[in-house]
Amino acid sequence: MTPGRGGKRRGRAAAPLTYAGAGVDISRTTDALERVKPLIRATFTPQVATDVGTFGAMYSLGGLAEQDSLLVMSTDSVGTKVMVASLAGRHNTVGRDLVAHCANDILVQGARPLFFLDYIAADQLPGDFAAQVIEGLAIGCKEAGCALIGGEMAELPATYLPGQYDLVGFIVGAVRRSRAITGESIGPGDVLLGLASNGLHTNGYSLARKAFFGVAGWKVDRPVPEFGHTLGEELLRVHRCYCPSVLPLLDEMEVKGMAHITGGGLPDNVVRCLPEGCQALIEKETWPVPPVFHLIQQIGKVEEAEMLHVFNMGIGLVLAVGERQAEEAAARLEKQGETVYRIGRVVAGPRKVVVT
Repeated sequence: MTPGRGGKRRGRAAAPLTYAGAGVDISRTTDALERVKPLIRATFTPQVATDVGTFGAMYSLGGLAEQDSLLVMSTDSVGTKVMVASLAGRHNTVGRDLVAHCANDILVQGARPLFFLDYIAADQLPGDFAAQVIEGLAIGCKEAGCALIGGEMAELPATYLPGQYDLVGFIVGAVRRSRAITGESIGPGDVLLGLASNGLHTNGYSLARKAFFGVAGWKVDRPVPEFGHTLGEELLRVHRCYCPSVLPLLDEMEVKGMAHITGGGLPDNVVRCLPEGCQALIEKETWPVPPVFHLIQQIGKVEEAEMLHVFNMGIGLVLAVGERQAEEAAARLEKQGETVYRIGRVVAGPRKVVVT
């Protein structure tokens, strides 16, 4: 019977609604933050002016404004690599991936990372999961030399499927205007040095997952002889951060331009640092392509041009230097632990990248 005006509803009274009952447990995220506060504080530099938990994070610019410095910013995510992390039940590496990706993006303009903020969103954020992600973020920030100054953890039930999450980061760095790297000084005769990547880094995972999990039907824990470890271990190899090795080089010699090889591969990223009238000729046989790319191409019958536009193919960062400095630059980078290849040169011509 439907009650009329002034009538009473019959039957058992409904239980009071709660936020936790609707899928969002605030205490869970609060507890997770308390657990990782020491990890976050360990990334703080003297310029950090607030503690963990304030509404807005503060950072002292010190004398940067007096030096006519530029702030350089970037934001990105690790894409569907988080889905591989979920399959493997291992979330302590994707945070490092995120910081490295963002740090490399501002490094190519000569910027030194200052601070980093993150955003983690999921249907639910169990404490162990959040702690693992933030552990990786803290390690990545220490490696890049920046402070993990703030972030946000959001539980969004019905927005994400159970077990899925997204991880996004925002980085700010600084460079003196006179030392900003724009690529404008690149000219014919300059040499292109390629620094080795650590596998897929954070790009192309939708295609990689389609090949390995969809077409081949492999499981994340499958041992792969070509890798010397499991498929999951290969796909979760950490995105390399080039700041520790490249920043000292920028203090010692002129680097005319740099490109972080992410989505779009060598053709779409190297061109971003080229001035008009300059063409980059890259010789693909000058460096070894890691097995993971060969397997993706073989399993998925992916065309060569598609591979070059989706993946880094073994080169994570490209530097353009003068011919006379190329050998010394490579030697200095190798002393810092980089594997360096002379992958091409700059010639006069239409502004584009040609991979032979």
